[in-house]
Amino acid sequence: MRISDVLRALAPEFGDVSHSKLRFLEEQGLITPVRTPSGYRQYSQADVERLRYVLTEQRDSYLPLKVIKERLAAMDAGEDEARPAPRLAPAESSARRRWTRDQVAEAAGASPELVDELVRVGAVEQSGPGTLGAGSVDVVRIAVALAEHGIEPRHMRTLRSAADRQVALADQVVAPWRGRHSSSAQGQAAAMATEIGELLTRLHAVWVRQGVADL
Repeated sequence: MRISDVLRALAPEFGDVSHSKLRFLEEQGLITPVRTPSGYRQYSQADVERLRYVLTEQRDSYLPLKVIKERLAAMDAGEDEARPAPRLAPAESSARRRWTRDQVAEAAGASPELVDELVRVGAVEQSGPGTLGAGSVDVVRIAVALAEHGIEPRHMRTLRSAADRQVALADQVVAPWRGRHSSSAQGQAAAMATEIGELLTRLHAVWVRQGVADL
C-alpha cells in the first residue's frame, strides 16, 4: 500500500491523520514500512493495523508514544498476547461528515430549536453555510442529557470558554514545532497537540469527579 492508501484506510476513524504524522511515527520507530529501490514507502496490512493500534492508544488510553512503543516491542517479542487485531472501520465517521441542523437534531434526539440555541451560545460550531462542525452530534446529545437536570445551553457558554483556553494553552506549546516546515516537525506538533489535549481532558475530569464527590 502507498502512503495515500494508508491515509484513506485510517481516515474514517482518525480524520486528522496526515502524511507528516505517519512519517513522524516512522521516525520514532513505531512502524517500519519497506522501501522500494527508488525510495518510496510501501505499507502492508500489518503496518496499517499497527498504526491503528498506535493511534487508538493515543486517543482512547492517553498513552505517550514512548509507552506505546514499549508495548509494541513486547508484542513483537511475544511477551504480550494483546496484539492489535484487524477490525473494520465504520462506514462513516461523524468527525468527517457534514451535518445540517436537522440531521444533527434527528441523530441526537433533540429539537432543531435546541440545536439553534447551542449554535447561538457557541457550544456547537458551524463548519460552513448551513452545516455544523465535527462533534456536533456528541455535543447535542450531552446537552439533551444535561437539560434533564436543568442545565441549559446558556450554562454551557462558560464551559466552552474554559475548553477554548485549554486549546490555546496546547497551541502555545506546539506553535514552535508547527512553525517549522519539515514533515518531522509537523508530525511532532500533531502528536504533541493530541497528547496535551488528552492530558488536559483527563486533568479536568479528575477535578470534576473530585469536586462532585464532595457534594
